[in-house]
Formats: sequence, C-alpha cells, structure tokens
Amino acid sequence: MTLNLPSPDSPLRIGTRGSPLALAQAHETRRRLSTAFGLPEAAFEIVVIKTTGDDASLIAKDRPLKEIGNKGLFTKEIEEDLSSGAIDIAVHSMKDMPVAQPEGLLLDTYLPREDTRDAFVSPDVAKLGDLPEGAVVGTSSLRRRAQLLHFRPDLNVVEFRGNVQTRLRKLEDKVADCTFLAMAGLNRLGMSHVAASAIEPEDMLPAVAQGAIGIERRADDTRAAEMLAALHHAETGHRLAAERAFLAALDGSCETPIAGLAELSGGTIRLRGEVLRPDGSEALALDRSAPVEDAAELGRDMARTLLSQAGPGFFAWHG
Repeated sequence: MTLNLPSPDSPLRIGTRGSPLALAQAHETRRRLSTAFGLPEAAFEIVVIKTTGDDASLIAKDRPLKEIGNKGLFTKEIEEDLSSGAIDIAVHSMKDMPVAQPEGLLLDTYLPREDTRDAFVSPDVAKLGDLPEGAVVGTSSLRRRAQLLHFRPDLNVVEFRGNVQTRLRKLEDKVADCTFLAMAGLNRLGMSHVAASAIEPEDMLPAVAQGAIGIERRADDTRAAEMLAALHHAETGHRLAAERAFLAALDGSCETPIAGLAELSGGTIRLRGEVLRPDGSEALALDRSAPVEDAAELGRDMARTLLSQAGPGFFAWHG
C-alpha cells in the first residue's frame, strides 16, 4: 500500500504548546519529517494549543503545581485535540508526560535525547556548591527542592514557576539568587550560555525522561505510525522504557520527588534511581544494570525495592 504523504494543500498537523521551547521542539519534529520524506516544511502545519498549565488566569504563578494538579496540566487539551482528529500528532517534553496515555493514543516515538543534566543558573555564583549559606533558590520542581535540601538544608527554597524567559526575568528582578533549568531546553533554544554550569548526575540526578522529546499519535492512524517510525531513536526508546517503568511503578507525579537516569552501553542498560522525602530529610538511591531487552523490568524491580525500603508515608508532606 502506498503511503498517503501530506502536502502543503493537505498538511499533517503537529500539535504543541505555545512556549518558545515547545515550539522549538515542534519545529525540530517538522524538520526531521521533512528531511525523512523529502517534503517541503509546508506539508507540516504546527498547531499551537493552549493547555491549562499555560493559562495564567487559571493558575497563580506562586502556587506549587502539587496544589493545582499533576502532569496532565500540560497535556490534557493537546490529547483531546489528538483524539478528536483536530491534530494528527502531538509533540511533548517527555518529563511532562504522565506514564499512561488516554485510550486510543500511543506514545512510542522518541527523538534523539539531548543533554540530560540540570543547568545551574545564577548571575553571581558559578557553581551550585559555591552558594553561600541561606541563599535563596527558586524552583517549582519538587525533585530539585528535595535534592537541594537533602545536602544543603540551610538553603531557602522558594516557588519559582514559568517558562525559561519568565524565570530568567525573575532572576534579574532578584526574586532568587539562582534557579535551575534543563540543559536540554537551553540547548534547543540556543541559550546554553545562560547556564553558569551544568550539574553532573552524580550531584543531582535528573528527572525521569529529562532531555527527551516524545511524539504521540492515534493508535489507529497507520499513516502517522509509518511516518513516525522513520524518526524513532531506538536508544532513547530503551532508556525511557527503563525510566518510565521505574516512574510508573512508583506512581510518580509532580507530587513526588523522584529522579531517574538510564544509560546504554552495548547491550547493557544501567539505571540510577532516587526517591526523596519532600522535605529532603531522607534520600534512597539504587544503581543497577541489566540486558537492554529487560529495560522495563529493571525499572519496575528497582521501584519495588525502593518502595519496600521507603515504607508507608515516605512521600507524605509534613509541616
């Protein structure tokens, strides 16, 4: 059967959030599709969809995400448009994605993963370890908050939400002494110079799926399936299989401080995982390897081990 390729008159519609980073990811997807099939970029239309997480009128910027909802804040409307046929595929930052998709949708295409590290961003301090006692750190990430307070309980961590540009403005306004961004996002925006330094995973294990772009489609859309197969990066797929299985078994969400990073070497996958109490008072970590075909089971096994070590109430907020 001949593949019915899109054209400028009948473009394939790519759904995305409207932030500069989300648009950069959608444009990268369009470029890769255009190159893979020898089509003009006009054969692919980028459709911006406003999500609940983007609506400043509904969400007070100083409220932690855990008080508002979960990762679905940034995906619900996009997935509704995908299910209805208003768009053909959806491009997501994988660290924003829930581990389960709505019925009828599949998330099985990943682009080559970018830098997984966190970026330390400060106008005055070069490295995380150089922060003075009592420094004000701005972050909306429960993972980063817990990791920071685990090794530096003297720090004053304040809520710090918004896209990359918003957070940089807050730094200029001295709302905080420093903040954190993903190196992947800065690289994709051509803004790597913003990072005072990159933080190695040994010092701050990143979020599950950080640096990865995922492309979602309808399960019954054979054209999209065939086209996206040409873009899929198998190594990234194996790494995310381990990390997302780890997250799923932990029932991870924006409300739980969880970190995980899988790396592939030959036929072996290594997974480092960490769970923390929200106040940073305790951290549990594991580092294991397995054959790459067992990536998902490795993630589930590590999650079960950490859950048994943590015991009930480990993720509960106190105070």
